[in-house]
Amino acid sequence: MIYTVTLNPSIDYIVRLDELKTGITNRTTSEEYYIGGKGINVSCVLAELGIKSTALGFVAGFTGEAIEKGLKNPKITADFITLKSGISRINIKIKAGEETEINCQGPHIDEEELLNLFDKIDNIQSGDTLIIAGNIPNTLPDDVYERIIERLDGKDVRIVVDATKKLLVNSLKYKPFLIKPNRQELSEIFDTTVKTESDVVKYAQELQKMGAKNVLISLGGDGALLVDEFGKVHKEGVIKGHKVLNTVGSGDSMVAGFVAGCIDKNDYAYALKLGSACGNATAFLNGLATKDKIDELLAQF
Repeated sequence: MIYTVTLNPSIDYIVRLDELKTGITNRTTSEEYYIGGKGINVSCVLAELGIKSTALGFVAGFTGEAIEKGLKNPKITADFITLKSGISRINIKIKAGEETEINCQGPHIDEEELLNLFDKIDNIQSGDTLIIAGNIPNTLPDDVYERIIERLDGKDVRIVVDATKKLLVNSLKYKPFLIKPNRQELSEIFDTTVKTESDVVKYAQELQKMGAKNVLISLGGDGALLVDEFGKVHKEGVIKGHKVLNTVGSGDSMVAGFVAGCIDKNDYAYALKLGSACGNATAFLNGLATKDKIDELLAQF
């Protein structure tokens, strides 16, 4: 079984305008909403690939109920903890020429509710995969990812971490199967400017020395690069001739595709190809990648 953890899921409310002007009332040209959160995005794309997963995390209030209803899919088991107070956050994505995002904080999570999540984590068995993705609510301790991973110590569980800065770095001592920083996050981790492909490889190898087995770097318009656990470097570009409509969730889609590509065997070249097809598919759609779009683009790699 594949488990995803989204500690701070959301409803992403997307509004489109011809132009955003501050200080006055703006009128939208269209609106839509999607169930959001990085781990949830991974579960949704895995479902498109025909792969079952269990989505763990926290929900609260009427927006939490909407998140659970929005995840109704035979391939997704929503096993969230309902918080005693607050509401799950609504994030606003403003698309008016350029993208502007307003991400909210989310509800309060107390220690008892966190322990309820740990009880679910304890049920994960050897042979399973755990994908931990996204930032954490400010009411949770900074070491929450470490505490989650530590509970699986001694089990043969594939750990995937897609997070930023300390959340990612502090997980490396547990030797995660896969991490997926982007170029900017790589620069932040090492307090430098990562420009060239050789820079990307160099710092990916540094992350391996710190404990990561496979390091997948998303490079935006330059595609993606993987340094696998055997030291081999793989590279995939982006599909040309398509208009980029949406960047939200593209990295999560890449994680889903990569994990799906590794299920039967560790064919990392194929896993990167499938991950890239999923990431591109999301970028070329208004929502997350669909099976039809993934299949279409996979044939072009």
